[in-house]
Amino acid sequence: MKKTLLSSLLIASGLAPVSHADVVPPRPEDRLRASLALHASFDKGFDADYSRGDKACYLKSSAGLAPFAGNEEAKLLPEGGLHGGAIRFPKKGATRPGYLGEGVLGYNAESWSSTVSLWLKITPDEDLEPGYCDPIQIVGDDTKKGFIFLEWSKDHSPRYFRYAIRPLIELWDPEGLGWEVVPEAKRPMVQLKSAPFSRDRWTHAVFTLDRINAGKEVNGGTLYLDGKKQGEIRGFDLTFGWDPKAVMLVLGAAYVGEIDDLAVFDRVLTDQEVKVLHGLEGGVVELRP
Repeated sequence: MKKTLLSSLLIASGLAPVSHADVVPPRPEDRLRASLALHASFDKGFDADYSRGDKACYLKSSAGLAPFAGNEEAKLLPEGGLHGGAIRFPKKGATRPGYLGEGVLGYNAESWSSTVSLWLKITPDEDLEPGYCDPIQIVGDDTKKGFIFLEWSKDHSPRYFRYAIRPLIELWDPEGLGWEVVPEAKRPMVQLKSAPFSRDRWTHAVFTLDRINAGKEVNGGTLYLDGKKQGEIRGFDLTFGWDPKAVMLVLGAAYVGEIDDLAVFDRVLTDQEVKVLHGLEGGVVELRP
């Protein structure tokens, strides 16, 4: 019997160890594919192309949730996106398309981890109207119980770009001072006084949620732009009080610009995986199961 055949039989029977040379590690693309929970390409509509939960895009109002297919404040561009179509927010408005968190974001009260990826096209200081602008938010039943967002500040020139993980309000603002009054060092955020956004190019934004609700010693989050780490949120008690059934991911809060290739992953991506995600020639469609 040949040695190679004998080795194969021994390995199959569990009588011989597997050589490191025989084990092929999974590619980063395969790990990303296994963790993908939602992808919305906006090529054919507002609904997600792939989702572990509900694919539908909704608008939330006092009357409840209603399916969303576009209006004058949030339009679907059939072409001109990063890959195919995109969402265009032509002016500041109240329309905030969103996706249900159940089966997608994985929020829980013990240890919640996730990664969100999207592409933005905007020149903030020229395109935005007065006030805060949040291109993306994760919300629950009450912003005092938790609030996650990317934002451009309202009063700075040039505007600051921020990633914030705001837990229960008594943890970050016990005196009721307000977001801009609380000292910057005490705000759970990554703040950039300059960032590479332009209406002439697409900018890739990724943010992670690392073991939220698991305690100050371990919980946190990271912001990336164009595949590069920009900063981390660490050293805060990021305890939330959300009703899991109320959690949603929403787009376009006072945003003026374009959004494309939205994706959610069920864990914290590594620095290398974020670089791979940024470099996908065809976008997240390459990862869809």
